[in-house]
Amino acid sequence: MNNTYLFAFFLFLLLGEMGCDKVPPACEASRQNGLLKGKICGMSLTAPPDPFVQDPMAEMTVLGIDWVALLPFGFFDPDSASIQYDSTGNSGWWWGETAAGITTSHNLAQAQGMKTMLKPQLWSWKGWIGDMDYPSQAEWDIFHANYTDFICYWARLAESLDVDLFCIGTEIKASAMNHPAYWSNLIDTIRQIYTGKLTYAPNWDEYDQIAFWDQLDYIGVDAYFSLIPDHTPTVCDLKKAWEPTFEALEAFSKRWNKPILFTEWGYLSLDGCAYQTWKLEKNRSSASINEQAQANAAQALLETFGKEDWWAGGFQWKWYADLATSSQDRSDDYTPQGKMAADVLRDLYQ
Repeated sequence: MNNTYLFAFFLFLLLGEMGCDKVPPACEASRQNGLLKGKICGMSLTAPPDPFVQDPMAEMTVLGIDWVALLPFGFFDPDSASIQYDSTGNSGWWWGETAAGITTSHNLAQAQGMKTMLKPQLWSWKGWIGDMDYPSQAEWDIFHANYTDFICYWARLAESLDVDLFCIGTEIKASAMNHPAYWSNLIDTIRQIYTGKLTYAPNWDEYDQIAFWDQLDYIGVDAYFSLIPDHTPTVCDLKKAWEPTFEALEAFSKRWNKPILFTEWGYLSLDGCAYQTWKLEKNRSSASINEQAQANAAQALLETFGKEDWWAGGFQWKWYADLATSSQDRSDDYTPQGKMAADVLRDLYQ
């Protein structure tokens, strides 16, 4: 090969490499501004113990968040199957979990042009509600009677406030999977109280075992799917990891002819946040802060699903109304407040 041909050959290789640098893969391209316009761009608001010092809804709208999930918790004792909540008259109840606090939160959201989902949940100091089970039907009957009182109390408030969406339950796995007749009857009861749209929020490994989706308006999913164990996976790699779940959710939506709604989604700002979140939560102290990992995971999720007609949107977990005044460190938490993930939301939501 003479020198002229040799020079031309190396020039061709050099220009080819430069061209590759100028045209990145589609999944690494700049974020598409406003990709999620028209979707439910939601955020779950933690209920504060005291009235708001400043309006958290105004802070959210800066990022393009246009829905907020309000979360009054009921405290569940699995031994007695009792549920303590606002109506039980406990004067020490957190303000944000009372009817007064929920009403104020809803009104502030409406004033900002936002819509609301009321999502009452159960919490127990004795373990995750999804692990709750009873050996006898008599015990289940007690739980179900108490749960009906609890959820209908909040359904009545939702109707009085004209809340846009009501979630009838969250991650009550054994009950929802093994007692579908109870849930079918409960939905009928709630429909007599509340005239808006309904969903249920199963854990990510539970949604395809629920039998009553035909009675609801959205197929809810708490979307903590495990993707990649890398400390900081790229957006490209995360999108690739989403493919099997994407296909399963798309098929499930078509099967029921219902839109999928991520009733919860989110990532800790820690190394490896896109993998087995439930384990990472228990080992936060051994993982390093990683805002980039959180931002990449959020971007991959929103860009994977954001353009699909069968995906209604979702509610990120979560936002702290009292972040500025709280002494608790949230640097490793799910919240995007003050983190790189906030820029992802701002770009994709508006």
